[in-house]
Amino acid sequence: MKSAVRRISRLLAASILAATLTAQGVPAHSPVPPASAGRGHGVPPLQVAEQTVPAPGVAPLELEDILKQESLTGAVTAIERNWEESYEDYFKANLADLPLTAEDIAATLDSIGRKTGTKPALIYLVPGSQQLELVLITAQRPPVRFQVPAAPRETLLEAVKDFGEQIKNPRKLSTTAYLQPAQQLYQWMVAPLESELRAASADTLIFCAGPGLRTIPLAALHDGQQFLVEKYSLARIPAFKLTDTLYTDIRNSRVLAMGASEFQNLSPLPAVPAELSAIVDKLWPGQTFLNQAFTLDNLLSTLKKESFGIVHLATHAEFKPGEPSNSYIQFWDAKLTLDKMRNLGWKNSPVQLLVLSACRTAIGDKQAELGFGGLAVQSGVKSAVASLWYVSDAGTLALMSEFYQQLKTAPIKAEALRQAQIAMIRGQVRLQTGSLQRPTGSPPQPAVGVLPAENLSHPFYWAAFTIIGSPW
Repeated sequence: MKSAVRRISRLLAASILAATLTAQGVPAHSPVPPASAGRGHGVPPLQVAEQTVPAPGVAPLELEDILKQESLTGAVTAIERNWEESYEDYFKANLADLPLTAEDIAATLDSIGRKTGTKPALIYLVPGSQQLELVLITAQRPPVRFQVPAAPRETLLEAVKDFGEQIKNPRKLSTTAYLQPAQQLYQWMVAPLESELRAASADTLIFCAGPGLRTIPLAALHDGQQFLVEKYSLARIPAFKLTDTLYTDIRNSRVLAMGASEFQNLSPLPAVPAELSAIVDKLWPGQTFLNQAFTLDNLLSTLKKESFGIVHLATHAEFKPGEPSNSYIQFWDAKLTLDKMRNLGWKNSPVQLLVLSACRTAIGDKQAELGFGGLAVQSGVKSAVASLWYVSDAGTLALMSEFYQQLKTAPIKAEALRQAQIAMIRGQVRLQTGSLQRPTGSPPQPAVGVLPAENLSHPFYWAAFTIIGSPW
């Protein structure tokens, strides 16, 4: 019913738009100047209640064309609506109903910033055929909008592809081949906003990106001197209206840690027992299930009987193109597909963080991007941590051990991940034969002698892991 109403609304809006253009002597396909050009030029900014599309027989308007007709406030509403509908179409579900304005977002950022002692900023990345659109919203300053003509969609996505190929290729661990695309993308995506970010004293960046940009390893973007994660805590969201923005302190939570080191038809993960032990036995209170005990029934029954703020799953996972049912998290006895995750009822539980410590996560086409971005949405938890590529078993052990150590004291989840990644960049977390070495003052973690000695400072090891959903 909702989709039918939406189609009717779009056709009505299209008819109104066509009539308006014709009445003002503007051909239906003429470009409309952006709102920044002033209302005295061309067609006044058009405020629409539903996504605007042309009348039947005319090619649908792209989001970039809609943004040309909108004021800055209208642009934010249009972006949120457009991307919400993409996820609703993918998951075949009604995910949100209320419209969201830039003012609403700024007020939320201000409120949660005060509660957490952080200075959050929201960045929209909207790829277009002619340019990249950037929209920045902070708590105390007016929203701003930038166009980057040097980064039209084709050029931008080529740089994104090159970045991915350089950074996640284990054969290039001894090189810095990733730096050139990392610096180029930084110049397009972050550099235009730097003065505004400094003026807002921003320390936490939340990225909401369009197709082709949702799985960029943001942490490894580089300004020529340092990685982006060395400057900011980072998170990515499907849409702000699909994000749980309530803050709950999880530093005293219990952890349900589950995983497998052996599989019937998949490669073994020898570091998993040490990883689960490091988290629950040494750092956090909670409960552990390993190998044959790592079942869906045990997950469900344990969550019903006891209270856990964090669920940690150390296993294999695949995010595949196509339907959400194609993507899954591997349990000992079954695959938990993405379309079934919401049925677990976590939204009504105290679980605040789902950590998918998966060493075989594949990201493919646009639909797979939606699957990845929808992980937090479909799980019903506030935040999810997952990986963007096939990561190292040893590197995952190292990162997770440090992440949970930092999570004990960090004010927000994104800052805990940031500190863990920085420790790996600086060589403070490294693998030596027989032990995991952590920052000065931390005892080495034994019982990992099955893993080789590795230098974990290359972004291949740490940049894959990202927070999806709330950074708080």
